Amino acid sequence: MSYSEIRESTKVQLLDKVRRHDYGRYLFKASLLRLRGFSGEDIIFDFPVTALIGPNGSGKSAVLGAAGCAYKPVKPGTFFPKSAVGDESMAGWRIEYELIDKKSSPRQLIKRTSNFRQAKWVRGDVADRDVLYFGIERTVPAGEKTRYRALKRSTYHHKPPLKPMDKDVADQVEHILGKSVADYRVTQYGSDDTFLVGRTGKNNYSEFHFGAGESSIIRMIARIEKAPENSLILIEEIENGLHPVATRRMVEYLIDVAERRSIQTIFTTHSDYALSPLPNEAIWASVDGRLRQGKLSVEALRAVSGRVDKKLAIFVEDEFAKAWVDAILRETLGHDYDQVEVHAVHGDGNAVATHHGHVSNPAVTFRSLCVIDGDSRQQEDRDAGVIRLPGAQPELSVFKSVCDRLGEDLAVLTVSCQRAPEAQEMVRQSIEVVSRTNRDPHLIFNQVGIKIGFVSETIVRGAFLALWIRSNQAYCQDLAARARRFIES
Repeated sequence: MSYSEIRESTKVQLLDKVRRHDYGRYLFKASLLRLRGFSGEDIIFDFPVTALIGPNGSGKSAVLGAAGCAYKPVKPGTFFPKSAVGDESMAGWRIEYELIDKKSSPRQLIKRTSNFRQAKWVRGDVADRDVLYFGIERTVPAGEKTRYRALKRSTYHHKPPLKPMDKDVADQVEHILGKSVADYRVTQYGSDDTFLVGRTGKNNYSEFHFGAGESSIIRMIARIEKAPENSLILIEEIENGLHPVATRRMVEYLIDVAERRSIQTIFTTHSDYALSPLPNEAIWASVDGRLRQGKLSVEALRAVSGRVDKKLAIFVEDEFAKAWVDAILRETLGHDYDQVEVHAVHGDGNAVATHHGHVSNPAVTFRSLCVIDGDSRQQEDRDAGVIRLPGAQPELSVFKSVCDRLGEDLAVLTVSCQRAPEAQEMVRQSIEVVSRTNRDPHLIFNQVGIKIGFVSETIVRGAFLALWIRSNQAYCQDLAARARRFIES
């Protein structure tokens, strides 16, 4: 997966803008006191672009709808219609909000509620805000939309002219799709609709022959670019109809819109590519009626929700711990390694809670372990399957352990880092420089890789981990023995 083009400084600035409540209008918090499978769950929108992830049926769309119902343009029945059959449990549904609305209250958050009582939704003094909602139907091909039926008739005569697409819209679409739409045209259709015409070389072709993703992106961007500042955008399954890279670029566009025009976006997704540009604070996972904040991969989310096909799942705090534990078990378990999945779940608290939840759930069919970092505040409990990695700060512990044996292992490390054997002295000097100058251990393997000739951080990290395993066999064999007991039981 390629890296996001959004700078970290931009993310920090946007996070700070939310903390300072520096918006004219902004949905800051929604409390789902009772809604579908949720009871007493809060979601705080710390970042102006928020991703909602979770398994099918987990409540992502319910959270999206709850957010929209904070504002007057969104009718609660759009997301939460009541059927005469089967919806008796809707009685007593209640959502509470904390909003920024400088016109109503220049300095303080205002509070509003949405309630379902006496068979209808009740919202007192509901706040006003421009809201754009893009549902799944946006990717239905134009040729299947009944409103364009007249265009297919041979007797139809079209009068409105073809006009150039707005340049700002065309530029943004090109960034997302990776193709120029500068020669595309748009024409009025009916009283309040439009129809698109593409162009390849000298040949025109109608929107009937667009890809569904291409058409939906053009229309979404056109509406978003015209939206007033401080608007709210709601998007169902942002990746629908898009290539994975285009999905990532679409999220980057939304971050850019947040920076340029203070527009807030909330979207649902099943795509890791949609999560890659976002900070941890921007991602909320819906699992079993609970909302968890933090960046979970879709693969990790599957494990958190109890969907694992292997015999053992191991939950760790972050990606480095995942790489470390994976490397240990790959080297020590042999064929049994095929029965293990290691998942980073963003935070030691999440790792421990997920592990304990699976252990206590009789419906979970796989066994579970938790491996916490050496500097974790969580308690190690080996009898309960919570094991601590050695050392204090993980990256630094591995780095220093290998450095202590550099005289013996320099040749192996050099070759493992894909440098020629004669580059050993250069590698040694580079490691010494990084050891003296590094301020953030999370960057230490990346810094070594740059110093020794722009070698991938993944390759350098793997080389250090392999050497650490060779010199720490007692710990590695103990972890492997615990894992093997679960696999064989």
